[in-house]
Amino acid sequence: MKKRAAALCGAAVVVAGTFTAVPAQASAPPAATLTWKKCGTADYPTLQCASLQVPLDHANPDGPKITLALSRVPHTAQKYQGPLLVNPGGPGGSGRTLAGFVASALPKSVAAQYDVVGFDPRGVGASKPALNCDPGHVSPVRPDSLPSTPAVERANLTRAKSFAEACGKKYARVLPYIDTLSAAQDMDRIRRALGAPRINYLGYSYGTYLGAVYAKLHPDRVRRMVLDSVVDPTGVWYDNNLAQDHAFNDRHRAFMAWVAQHDATYRLGTDPERIEATWYAMRAALAKKPAGGTVGAAELEDTFLPGGYYNGYWPYLAEAFAAYVNDKDPAPLVEAFEDFGAVDAAGENSYSVYTSVQCRDVGWPRDWQQWRKDNWAVHAEAPFMTWNNAWYNAPCAFWPTEPLRPVNVANSQVPPVLLFQATHDAATPYQGGATLHRLLRGSSLVVEENGGNHGITLSGNTCLDRHLAAYLTDGTVPRGRGEADAVCAALPDPKPLTAKSAEQSRGSTLHGLVGFRG
Repeated sequence: MKKRAAALCGAAVVVAGTFTAVPAQASAPPAATLTWKKCGTADYPTLQCASLQVPLDHANPDGPKITLALSRVPHTAQKYQGPLLVNPGGPGGSGRTLAGFVASALPKSVAAQYDVVGFDPRGVGASKPALNCDPGHVSPVRPDSLPSTPAVERANLTRAKSFAEACGKKYARVLPYIDTLSAAQDMDRIRRALGAPRINYLGYSYGTYLGAVYAKLHPDRVRRMVLDSVVDPTGVWYDNNLAQDHAFNDRHRAFMAWVAQHDATYRLGTDPERIEATWYAMRAALAKKPAGGTVGAAELEDTFLPGGYYNGYWPYLAEAFAAYVNDKDPAPLVEAFEDFGAVDAAGENSYSVYTSVQCRDVGWPRDWQQWRKDNWAVHAEAPFMTWNNAWYNAPCAFWPTEPLRPVNVANSQVPPVLLFQATHDAATPYQGGATLHRLLRGSSLVVEENGGNHGITLSGNTCLDRHLAAYLTDGTVPRGRGEADAVCAALPDPKPLTAKSAEQSRGSTLHGLVGFRG
C-alpha cells in the first residue's frame, strides 16, 4: 500500500509531499448526469445503480475515460443532509452492496436523511476496466509461505515477479493511474455528479486512508466524515504491513486462549501455548500433505487469517482445527478453507487492485535482502502470518510503475472527523487511530476497549453506534481530556456453536468489509 507525487487537475498540486490548493473548479468541465436504475436485491430492495465516466488521468481531464459503478439508497425524509459515500476498504473492496447494508443498519430516522452512496473504486468489481492480472494466481496448493529452503523462497519469488509482470503487460495503460490519489479525485467527480457542494463519508479500514486523502485534497468539500478501523497514514504501506504481522499474531494467540477456555467442546487442552504448538504441528503436517489436496500450509494461514478480523469465525475455525487433530478428519478444514480462505474471481479482482494501489501509492524496498531481513526478524516474534503477508505484498518489490510520494494527511481545515478504533484490532492496529486523531485537528476518537474486531460500527455495539448516530444526526462529537474522547466496552467473545447458532450465523461476514490486507 503506498505512495504519491503528481499534479492533480483542478484541485491540488502535490509537491514534495505537500499540497497547494488551487481555485476550486477553475476550469472544470460540466458535471456528468447520473441515470439511476433499480438494482435491488432480496436484502436491499431499494438499491439503485448508475455509472459515471471519469478521467483515467485527472491531470488530463479530456483524455481517456474509465467507468465507475455506483449504487445508492435514496433518502426518504423531508430533512435531507446530502450524500453519504461509503467505502469498505481493501484497497480493492466493492462498495456497492455496502450502501444497502449501511442504509439498513443505521437507525431508520438517520438513514432516511441521506442518500447512502456506494461505489466500486477504479479497477474494482463492476467498474470498467476491472482488473484481474493473473487468474489462478492464488489457486491451491501454493508453495509453503515459510521460506525455510532456498528452493521454497525461489518459488515464492517467482510467483511474485510473474504477478507483477502480468499486471504490467495486461494493464500497461491503466496501471499508472490505479492509486489512492486518483481514487480520491474520483470521489470528487462523484460528488459533482451528485450535485452536492459537500459530501458525508463513512470509510472502513483502507477506506479511512482514502477518506483522509480526500479531506487533504478537498477539506472544504467535506461535511461530515467517519473513519472506522484506522490505517496509520505515517506507515503506508511497507511499515504498516510489518506492524500488522505483530497484531495478527497477538489476535491468533487470543483465539488460542479462547479455544483453551472451551476445552470441554474442542478437547484441545487448557494451555493456550500447547494449543498453539498443536496448531503449528498441524501446519507442518499440511505442508507435507495438504488436506483434501487443497489445504496446504499457506492455505491454512489463509483460512485462519479471517479469525483475526472477526471473532465470530472462531467457533467454525475451532471445530475444523479440533476435527483435524482429534478425529483425523480433514473435511471440516477443507470446508473452512472454502468458506473463509478460498479466492474466487471477485477475490482475484480485489487482489489485483490491492497490489496495484499499494505498489503505486508509495515506494517499496526493491532490494529483496531488506524484505528477507525484516520479515525474518518479525517472524521470530510473530510467526503466524508474517511470511504469508510478505508474499501477499511481494509483487511490490517488482512493480512495473514508478511509485508516487506519500501523502501527508495532517489537516487543520477539515470539519470535525469522528474516528472509531478497537484496542486490539489486528488489520489496522490501534496506533493508527491514535496517530490520525493527532493529525486531524478537531477530530474525536471513540475507542472500543479490549475489542479485537475490524470494522466495529454497525456490528452490534450499541455504545459505538450511539456516537455514530449522534454525529450523523447533527454533527455531535464526544470531547474528552485523554487520548480517547469516548470509550465503549467490547462485545463479549462468541460461544461455541450449537446446531441452531451454526445455522443462524454461518457465512456472516464483516458486512463485506475488506481490511487492507484483503
